[in-house]
Amino acid sequence: MTGTWTAAAVDPSDDGEPPSAGEWEDVSVPGQPERFAGESAVAYRLSFDDPRSDAAQRTLLDLRGLYAHARVWLNGDLLGEHDAYFVPFRREFEPQERNELVVECRAPEDAFGGVERTDQLPDDAGVPGIRWGAHVRVRQPTFLDDLTVSPHVDGDDATIEASVAVDAAEAVDDYVTFSLRPEGFRGGGAMERAQVTADAGERTRVRREIRVRDPSWWWPADHGPQHRYTVRAKLGEASASATTGLRTVSYGDDGLYVNGRQVHARGLNVLPSDDPTGDVQRAADANANLLRAHAHVPPHDLHEAADEAGLLVWQDLPLTGNREFDPDRGRELAAALADEYDHHPSVSLYGVHDDPRAPFADPLGAGRTSRYRLRWRAWRTSYDRGPAEEVAEAFPEGTPTVPVAGPPGTDPDAAHLYPGWSYGTATDIGWLLDRYPDLEGIVGEYGAGALAAAGDSDGDVPGFDARAHEVAVGTDDADESGASQATTLKTVTETLRRRGTDVAAAFALRDAAPGAGMGVLAHDGAAKPAYEALSQSFEPVQAVIDEPPEPGAVGITVVNDGPETVEPTLSWAAGDAEGTAELSAAPGDRVDAGAARIPPDAEEVELLLTLSDRTVYNEYYL
Repeated sequence: MTGTWTAAAVDPSDDGEPPSAGEWEDVSVPGQPERFAGESAVAYRLSFDDPRSDAAQRTLLDLRGLYAHARVWLNGDLLGEHDAYFVPFRREFEPQERNELVVECRAPEDAFGGVERTDQLPDDAGVPGIRWGAHVRVRQPTFLDDLTVSPHVDGDDATIEASVAVDAAEAVDDYVTFSLRPEGFRGGGAMERAQVTADAGERTRVRREIRVRDPSWWWPADHGPQHRYTVRAKLGEASASATTGLRTVSYGDDGLYVNGRQVHARGLNVLPSDDPTGDVQRAADANANLLRAHAHVPPHDLHEAADEAGLLVWQDLPLTGNREFDPDRGRELAAALADEYDHHPSVSLYGVHDDPRAPFADPLGAGRTSRYRLRWRAWRTSYDRGPAEEVAEAFPEGTPTVPVAGPPGTDPDAAHLYPGWSYGTATDIGWLLDRYPDLEGIVGEYGAGALAAAGDSDGDVPGFDARAHEVAVGTDDADESGASQATTLKTVTETLRRRGTDVAAAFALRDAAPGAGMGVLAHDGAAKPAYEALSQSFEPVQAVIDEPPEPGAVGITVVNDGPETVEPTLSWAAGDAEGTAELSAAPGDRVDAGAARIPPDAEEVELLLTLSDRTVYNEYYL
């Protein structure tokens, strides 16, 4: 939309009239203007000319990312209200020669504000606003709108159900043609026709099930190609298209399965970002095959990039923290979220309630006494998971759901575990899982914070617990802080992999603010030492040591999370000692590869795994 946007903090009212303001300031839309941080309601205003070149054309207002509750006026008339920022607000309107659009965005009025309404992010992350886009679209008198595609897989057979709205300014008696074509690969296409009859001014939906001949599946990146299909609907000169993929996902006692094959998911939590597609690439470069959209809903850009890169997406509802919530409202949002995002083949898990309790907000330190205190805090923590389970039932049948993701004591479906940060040392991860074996299947968070390489923290950085950093690291030296974070992440990650954890997501990809944070990348995307360490630990096939390196013998395990049996050669070196071993590891195997003998004067241990198509490296510092 051309023109200059202005905005002002306003006092919201429910009288149906546009909000008034004493002074309007120029702003960029989409965006979250920092100057309105902490405001409960912000109004945005734009004047624009009639965009049509022909009076017979039709105009559609398309607003995306209205955070979090909104009312929209055009030329003084209320167009509508909106309360789910991840669903577009779309309304047809009759433009005047000169038009004034006013959009009032309010802070969340319920518990579903997501991570933006917590101290994990800066205040400006929660500014009410138009986050993703604002457009006026000009259409022909009869046009196609809101094309949805829903893939269905039954064994080796697959269909895609396509549904499109026909918005007819004139009477229609014709056929909508649905065509299916493979996207970037050779495969079978298809074409179907569906009759449509509509009176002038009528809006109707047309549906057709398209059978996919010789279907090709979408796979996580380290298990196969990312085959996708584009469905195009056409009526006369009007057309619409949407892309999807074919895959099945299930989770049970035997683990996570994609297309009937076991997959060990390893990845990172992501927070709201100004570069979602870049974050997908940064995660893929770190050998992740999973992203958890942590207690927020990103724009489709992230999911489309994940579709292309082959990363599974664990998509949360925007619900976090110790807040009561209305299950009916949660079910409504869950259904809306699935309707909007379920066509992405990358979307493989849904989460409901994140961190409903915080028993370890105060760091415990290390030692036996701290273990007793950890068990005591977990024992006295209580949480009624019934409402979260109610909400989880609203997600599509067959897609794995995580009703509760939280720390020990909350009876979580996905555990948040922070040895080496909130309590104990990183090596306590083994004791923790032995003590609470039900937490081992899905680990939704783990990690440690660090100062950014180019600065330090004054103790007041959003998303960074300076008290935990003092206990865990004990210094404000950025190099030592980064090394400590890298060691903690490496130790926990490799322990989880050796134990066969089904899903593990480190927290987090990027710092929430400059200076410090839980990210393996700084706020500006610069790599901390933990990024390279995690990249090594996330290799699909990797050799890892069984315990922190010390002089003497230390065991080595080879993990194979790839789809095929491998027969690598393992070489290790520590000081002037070295050794080799020939191995065979089937998919999903954890193979005992013997032991490395570490001399007293060794400074590091190097592991080299030579595969048929590549060489994989891992290293540890004493």
